[in-house]
Amino acid sequence: MRSTLFILALIALGVALQKGIIEIPRHWAPWAPLHIDDPITPVTQLKLSRLADDRAGCLAALDTVPEGELRYTPLADYAPTASCPLANIVRMHSSGVAFNQSFVASCPMALAWVMYERHALQPVAEEILGSRVSQVNHVGSFACRNVYGREAGRRSEHATAEALDVVGFQFENGQRITLINDWDDEGEVGEFLRAARDGACHTFGNVLGPDYNAAHADHFHMGMRGFRLCR
Repeated sequence: MRSTLFILALIALGVALQKGIIEIPRHWAPWAPLHIDDPITPVTQLKLSRLADDRAGCLAALDTVPEGELRYTPLADYAPTASCPLANIVRMHSSGVAFNQSFVASCPMALAWVMYERHALQPVAEEILGSRVSQVNHVGSFACRNVYGREAGRRSEHATAEALDVVGFQFENGQRITLINDWDDEGEVGEFLRAARDGACHTFGNVLGPDYNAAHADHFHMGMRGFRLCR
């Protein structure tokens, strides 16, 4: 009886949606295109994961960033090395922040970064430190290797340019923060770093930092695999 009622309820919901009686906001609708400034919801990561095989849709989502606030170059699929082919990728030059160097990213990872920056990173920087982030310093996105550089085992997210390792931040007021020096700070700087990590977990699948293990003592690993693994 319960299963029958559930099926009837689903049918009724489908009819209501089709006729426009019920409207689901775009940021809650799994089938709706992703827009960069839509509020982050549990559906956001699902949309990002679906764009892994949708180059046109992913680039269309990147192009919802207001003009002049993102500089990137779409790249053709290629294989830097035979064992690490790259597909659906872009080169990130700048977004609302400068980078210490440009980097290659899977298109969904680039989207996850820009959404993180706009929805989490800049708001917590202004709230806690009173200044916007002007530059993000990183040590790369692509590396054709296994996890932790082991000879055997599964491939790292870096092997498909699906992760970025962030080591520090520079601010419009001239302040500079690094994870290796400031993670244990008990004041506003430490509060900012923890808020920056936590905010990233709403768009990236996994965010690993100094609390995870010694290998991440000096950086945040922001990757696309998983679902809100935040350490």
